[in-house]
Amino acid sequence: MHLVVTSICGVSLLCMAAAPCAAQVRFPRDVREHSKNLAPFVASPQPIVDRMLDVAGVKPGETVYDLGCGDGRILITAAKRFNAKGVGVELSEKLVSSTNETIKRMNLEDQVKIIHGHLLEVNLQPADVVTIYLETNSNDLLRPNLEKYLKPGARVVSHDFQVRGWKPTKVEKVNSHNRNHTIYLYTMPPVKN
Repeated sequence: MHLVVTSICGVSLLCMAAAPCAAQVRFPRDVREHSKNLAPFVASPQPIVDRMLDVAGVKPGETVYDLGCGDGRILITAAKRFNAKGVGVELSEKLVSSTNETIKRMNLEDQVKIIHGHLLEVNLQPADVVTIYLETNSNDLLRPNLEKYLKPGARVVSHDFQVRGWKPTKVEKVNSHNRNHTIYLYTMPPVKN
């Protein structure tokens, strides 16, 4: 291994001629956690959250589940705008803690509950609406649970990623934050492709 120090415009650059280091791949997530994480936390913009809940036709008193709820914005919006109940499932302890603090600060503890756990291990039977922002392959893993546990008439709303094998009841394109988003609505039992 050779060490080369070069000065460019008064700034020293340290370059190591180490091909193995340059060839290393950096993973966006810890590989050991990959089997648990079905998607990175990326918050849906508020206009998309509003539209997802509108498309789902959330009614007062209904129960909305957000799988991979992150900061809880979908559930908080459902509680405030529609007087719905909300249950969020989140794998990150840090997000669960901060979201619960937000819910408490907003006096929504009677309406919104965040569960620390894995979304593939939660009982979905009480859900009237399920919201997801997961990658398509993750939706593939979730689909059998949705089919098994959701009652007829329950709705699944997916941000940007289809549930393969199901025909959407509605597809809506929305531009927000200089990006096009797609909202897929499915009504249980789903029509199979």
